[in-house]
Amino acid sequence: MIAKDATLAERHPRNISFSRSQLGICLLALILSTCTQARDFEDRKPNILFILADDQRTDTLGVAGNLVINTPHLDSLARRGLRFERAYGMGSMNPAVCIPSRAMINSGRSLFRIKDDLEGIPILPEQLRQAGYMTFGTGKWHNQTDSFLRGFEQGRAVFFGGMSDHTRIPITDIDDGHLRQQHLGEKFSSTLFADEAIQFLESYNFSRPFYAYVAFTAPHDPRQAPEGYIDMYDPEGIPLPTNYLPQHPFFNGWMTGRDEQLAAWPRSPDVIRSQLAEYYGLISHMDFEIGRLLAALEKTGEADNTIVVFAADHGLALGSHGLLGKQNLYEHSTRAPLLFVGKDIPEGESSNALVYLMDIFPTLAELAGVDSPGPVDGRSLVPIMRGRETEVRDSVYTAFGDVIRAVRDPRWKLIRYPHINRTQLFDLESDPQEMNDLSADAGQAGRIESLMALLSQWQQQLDDPLPLTTRTPQAGEIDLTGHPRKPDRHQPAWIVEKYF
Repeated sequence: MIAKDATLAERHPRNISFSRSQLGICLLALILSTCTQARDFEDRKPNILFILADDQRTDTLGVAGNLVINTPHLDSLARRGLRFERAYGMGSMNPAVCIPSRAMINSGRSLFRIKDDLEGIPILPEQLRQAGYMTFGTGKWHNQTDSFLRGFEQGRAVFFGGMSDHTRIPITDIDDGHLRQQHLGEKFSSTLFADEAIQFLESYNFSRPFYAYVAFTAPHDPRQAPEGYIDMYDPEGIPLPTNYLPQHPFFNGWMTGRDEQLAAWPRSPDVIRSQLAEYYGLISHMDFEIGRLLAALEKTGEADNTIVVFAADHGLALGSHGLLGKQNLYEHSTRAPLLFVGKDIPEGESSNALVYLMDIFPTLAELAGVDSPGPVDGRSLVPIMRGRETEVRDSVYTAFGDVIRAVRDPRWKLIRYPHINRTQLFDLESDPQEMNDLSADAGQAGRIESLMALLSQWQQQLDDPLPLTTRTPQAGEIDLTGHPRKPDRHQPAWIVEKYF
């Protein structure tokens, strides 16, 4: 019995010796293979998923301190990465602020060195495509078709306009480098774009790193969130912005354009609360769709090798300072959310560095190991991510049309209105909502002079020719009570009935 039950080693000593040798070779091969795979993973270029919102204020995230809005997926994303709390768009020379903002984001160039159609200007997807990336785009591309075709190999449900009814958005697909016939989307816009991005992730073979650009049209008006979200927020439970005003106190140069006509003057608290509730519903629905998109990324097994960026093209007033739109240079309209998540990016941290949205281009180029073509005015944020620096610039400059210019440093902000020769000065450390204008304080004269000089320096650097003073100023007083309004063609009937 003992002999029969003896171990294999006792019965076949030579065979077991040979098996141990084989085992050693196999273990060595396994270790070498694992190391090779680890090196291959380390050497792989990262995928990039860039999610862009439209008209989203920086304070409309739970993680940013908003106690009312429900954004669990974006909050989770922020907790996994690095959030830049002072990210700015440089502005616009026309009321369609999203056009130059997106041009700056995609080119890394500043406001006075871009073209709206990006003709002849290298763009991020183009650079990544030339470096071997599969480039895919869906959603809003407001910078003409030629630039999109240069940048993206694939495009599904691409919207080349500026705004639309979210339930009837005109879209185009790109096949073999050609635009297909335009048609109307059959789903709510945020669902439509998320579905196309998810389909891309589920069908892609990952033979090359990918760059997926997913540009939502939410929460841009019409503020018509879908069922389950349109009534998600009770207007009575929505607090007014801290800097709410019924009307802006003076003529800022752009007071009655399309965005500003979405509510009557003076802005009533009830109307602002109602529009904020609708705005929050659009954001929460977009957050849900982003959650689906991130879940699809996880299922691919590529999430650990993917950099996720979330940003918006600019902010929005929606009752702040008596305004509704983004055609102003207050913080609520020029700042936007900006999150980076991925390998070697700090987790659960935020930065107060003064950054621009155009910094996204050189940052992603560096993270992907791709050269940025010159000239690029944006600055890579990688030194902040790596802990080598705490800032990349000591001030930011913003502009709107030929009527407003502004400059800020880490504490102080000056806004200049040349058409009426008016200046505002805010201490953002004690007054982040820009409610207490200190320009009339004689003790601040030296600071105003210094900031005006800084404003002029920025203008010279950026080739901005606008004089900061006029000999024939316009009147600054204005009262728009009862001013006529007209709804644009994209507003659904119920919004027209409710607000017009």
